[in-house]
Amino acid sequence: MTTPLMSHPWVKAYLDHVRFEKRLATRTCVLYELDLLKLADFASAMSLDFPSIQSHHVRLWVSNMHQAHRSGRGIALILSGWRGFFAWCCREGHLKANPVLGLRAPKAPKPLPKALNVDQAVQLADYVQVQRAECSDSAKEELQWLEARDALMVELLYGSGLRVGEMVGLDAQASEQALGWIDAAQSTAFVLGKGSKRRSTPVGQHALKALDSWLKVRSRYLKADALSAQALFLGRGGTRLTAQAMWQRLRARAQLAGLQTPVHPHMLRHSFASHLLQSSGDLRGVQELLGHANISTTQVYTRLDHQHLSKIYDQAHPRAKRKDTK
Repeated sequence: MTTPLMSHPWVKAYLDHVRFEKRLATRTCVLYELDLLKLADFASAMSLDFPSIQSHHVRLWVSNMHQAHRSGRGIALILSGWRGFFAWCCREGHLKANPVLGLRAPKAPKPLPKALNVDQAVQLADYVQVQRAECSDSAKEELQWLEARDALMVELLYGSGLRVGEMVGLDAQASEQALGWIDAAQSTAFVLGKGSKRRSTPVGQHALKALDSWLKVRSRYLKADALSAQALFLGRGGTRLTAQAMWQRLRARAQLAGLQTPVHPHMLRHSFASHLLQSSGDLRGVQELLGHANISTTQVYTRLDHQHLSKIYDQAHPRAKRKDTK
């Protein structure tokens, strides 16, 4: 049931303002109205009208929402809606101060990056799509071409921790115009990372083998007039493979490999970092390989590592799950 405060003239005038003057999307206007409904409900429960709302009231309502397990992000969005309403009230001369100004939602815990375990990652990397005997020669050639390309894609994502944007930018050969390339002789990938920063990362033997297999068939669908002829990863149209296409191909390959988890390119980068840290414990080294400007960005993988060790403890230690029988 709508609280009487929702019929307040300030509410109608403000919603008209966002609809007709600011010309916000219909969905956004609906969300603003829902935010005001929450505000009106809280205020009515304390017998308050809009001019009587103070900062300590808003802090109490934030606390109530937090205790009701509303996410920090959800609370922040609601506060943003309230802040906009009261800012408009101040501009219109209805209020002297904004009671939401300076108030912030509780910090939401940063979610852990999703990573495959070692067995899953190796299962995906080792997967080879089997050709059907009844397929035509042209279909077999196309499947061989796709298999070679997608195998290299997986090896570079998991074996070298490249970002999908860095993958898209790779060229088949080094040049002054190239955003990135692989130097097989040095076993190194040179890429243009975030912030237009150059970095290099090692390329393992499995990836180099996959690179050699791909380069042997890469030009099969290359068109002479293709604008992206220099691209390392090509689509069947002879143009540079897009990030979206890489997402689609990787997800399909993971399903064919028998993985239940929806896999995306950044998940393999997370897996690369997590498994490397588990094995080496060298946080600074992993930071450099990932191209992180700040060590705090890399430290999230220590949480993944701790989570992994906790699971091992729970599964293996004889007293980990022992209940008190007293």
